[in-house]
Amino acid sequence: MRLLRTEAPAVAAPPLTGAEFRAALSALEPRYWDAHPFHTRLHQGLLDEDGLRLWVANRWYYQRSIPQKDAAILANCPLAEVRRQWLPRIVYHDGADAGSGGTEMWLRLAEAVGLSRAAVLSEEHVLPGVRFAVDAYISFARRQPWLESVASGLTELFSPGLLRHRLRRLREHYPWIADQGLAYFTARLDVVEAEGAGTLDLVVRHATTRAQQDACVAALSFKCQVLQAVLDAVDYRYTAAQAKP
Repeated sequence: MRLLRTEAPAVAAPPLTGAEFRAALSALEPRYWDAHPFHTRLHQGLLDEDGLRLWVANRWYYQRSIPQKDAAILANCPLAEVRRQWLPRIVYHDGADAGSGGTEMWLRLAEAVGLSRAAVLSEEHVLPGVRFAVDAYISFARRQPWLESVASGLTELFSPGLLRHRLRRLREHYPWIADQGLAYFTARLDVVEAEGAGTLDLVVRHATTRAQQDACVAALSFKCQVLQAVLDAVDYRYTAAQAKP
C-alpha cells in the first residue's frame, strides 16, 4: 500500500515586538509624497498661478473624501472605544456646523489662489487619475478590516515636517496668497502630531498577530502609493501644459 506523504502545516511567523512593528511602519517614510517632483517645484516657487490652482482643485477631491474614509472605518469597527476615538476626525474635516472644518478651510485656500468655490465644488477640474486613486482609497476603507484602514492613515506620522516646510515656502514664494487662505496648514499643524501618535498607538495595540501587522504595513504602503498617484496625475497635466508652445 502506498502511503500518502503529508507536509507539516506552515508555522505562522511570530508577531513583531512593539518596537519592531513601529520601526516597520516608520521605514515606509521614504515612500511618502513629500519629495515628489511636483512638491519640489511647488516648494521652490516654480509653479505659476495655473499650476497652483490645478494642485488645489485636485487636492480638494482628496480632502473632501477623507471624512468618507473615516466614516467607513466607523462603520466597519465593532469596538465602541475605537469609534469614540475616531469620530472627532469626521467633525474636524466636515466641521461641527456649516462654514467650519478642514474642508471649508481648503475651499478658502481655493478662493485665495483665484478659484471660484462653485468650480471647486463641481469638481470640474479633477483629473481622471486623481479621481481613480482617491476612489480606490475610499473603496479600500470600505472593504478592508477597520484596523488596516486605520493603519493606512499613518501617513500622518510623516506629514508634520512637510506641513511646516510647505507653509514657509508658500509664504516665501507665493506672497500673493492671503494669509487666511493658508489656515488649513496652520490648523493642521496644531493637531497632526497628536493624531499620528494616537493612531500609531491604536494600531500597535490592536495588531497582535504577525498577519495583522503585515497587513497594516501593506495598508500604509498602499496609502503612500495613492498619494503618489494623485501627484503623478497632477504633475503630468502641469508639465504637459507647460510644454505647449
